[in-house]
Amino acid sequence: MKKQDKISENEDKAFAFRGKYLLLIVLITYGLFFIGNSQVAQLALYNSGNILMKILPVLLVVVLFTALFNFLLPSRQVAKHLGRESGLKGWLWVLIAGVVSHGPMYVWYPLLEDLRSQGMKDAFIVVFFASRTIKIPLLPLMIDYFGLTFTLVLSFYLLVGALIQGLLIELLYPEI
Repeated sequence: MKKQDKISENEDKAFAFRGKYLLLIVLITYGLFFIGNSQVAQLALYNSGNILMKILPVLLVVVLFTALFNFLLPSRQVAKHLGRESGLKGWLWVLIAGVVSHGPMYVWYPLLEDLRSQGMKDAFIVVFFASRTIKIPLLPLMIDYFGLTFTLVLSFYLLVGALIQGLLIELLYPEI
């Protein structure tokens, strides 16, 4: 096994271990709240469950869509559409890919590095990262709190901002 593979495996184990600590801390905190004021703790638990039920269907659709995307489109085919000569189509693909991607950011690093080695522009990586600020599973919750108009306007500005960042990288660093 390569040294890099061992490091990556150890980092994955460390991350999973920290997740167990987080779960333990949350359970202890809820336990303390139940001891201190069980009505408030029950209300908090009830509200958390309601929020989870609102976003769970969207979250499942996103997970299924991403799994299908990863299964049906190998990285070489994607890189063909995201290369130096991809034009407007490439910008739109990477913008959409950033919005529909989910999970921790570090999970995407190997895929993006692979795409970059196959010819993906660095500006597209910037657009991908910046467009990830829109979280599809959280959109229904955002609409519920702030309204549809605010959510659409903010999402539009976030997408335009992502494109501007990518274009700036392309203009300032054309050689990368």
